[in-house]
Amino acid sequence: MSRLQLTVIGAGQVGATTAHLLALKSLGDVTLIDIVEGLAQGKALDLSQSAPMEGFHSAVRGTTDFDALAGSQLIVVTAGLARKPGMSRDDLLAANANIIGPLADRIAKHAPQAIVIVVTNPLDVMVALMLHRTGFPRERVMGMAGVLDSARLRTFLAQRLQVAPTEIEAMVLGSHGDLMVPIISSITVKGRPILGQIPDTELEQIVQRTKDGGAEVVTLLKTGSAFYAPASSVVRMATAILQNQHAVLPVCAALQGEYGLWDVCLGVPVQLGAAGIERIVELPLTPQERTALAHSAAQVGDMIKSLSTIAARPRTPATST
Repeated sequence: MSRLQLTVIGAGQVGATTAHLLALKSLGDVTLIDIVEGLAQGKALDLSQSAPMEGFHSAVRGTTDFDALAGSQLIVVTAGLARKPGMSRDDLLAANANIIGPLADRIAKHAPQAIVIVVTNPLDVMVALMLHRTGFPRERVMGMAGVLDSARLRTFLAQRLQVAPTEIEAMVLGSHGDLMVPIISSITVKGRPILGQIPDTELEQIVQRTKDGGAEVVTLLKTGSAFYAPASSVVRMATAILQNQHAVLPVCAALQGEYGLWDVCLGVPVQLGAAGIERIVELPLTPQERTALAHSAAQVGDMIKSLSTIAARPRTPATST
């Protein structure tokens, strides 16, 4: 039986680590694509040579040829410029739009039935651009951010409470940036609500550290940005899709009325399965959380409107499988 065909565009730290994890989990054969000659090929060769020790059966190949997208069931897009110290996600908007737009055209041409996970920042706007330029239905285009932001929050809370991170249940919604919305009302530790277990001032500090999570890593590394946790977050989403788990995860998705929001891509809980986004889950929010989510959506909406390339080259919507 032929294996699933998975493609990662961008062979930098996030892309290569994603390819490594996909292969280690034997989720499918992996193609790594990068425009830099030899980069994807060299990393794919290195990954392939780890198979005898790790015991995975996935084939891994690298190329600069975008025709290799053909037949892909799942495509992860990590290509783009990474943040540097002092650079906000907003600073990346125009530069990465000029990368993501043409990539979306290639995906639509070579892999019209694929599910696409976008990782490139500013995440919410890049998802909107990918959705528009491919013409894919919203079920098949999404962004990785909420899984990562939630993992950071769970990690910091676990360190504070000295419990395993898996014993913390927490979800972060909204935009991937300063206006992310941790849903404090639903955080639990070993099944018990977090409220009352940590002083409010400390909880606020942990929430702020979560919002600054990517910048903190950038500052420490000085010459790079986070890649281990982002790659793990992508692969968690990919696993839910490829194994048809119907798992509920926070994902950047296009909203059409959910949470009272329209025509914006934003982090919300979704159920992921073989078709991609099976449904958007509407959690009960406090008035403060709902207001924060609306504020986050407004900022993303303003960024989308400001990006002229989103209005360029309208496409006929693709037919969903």
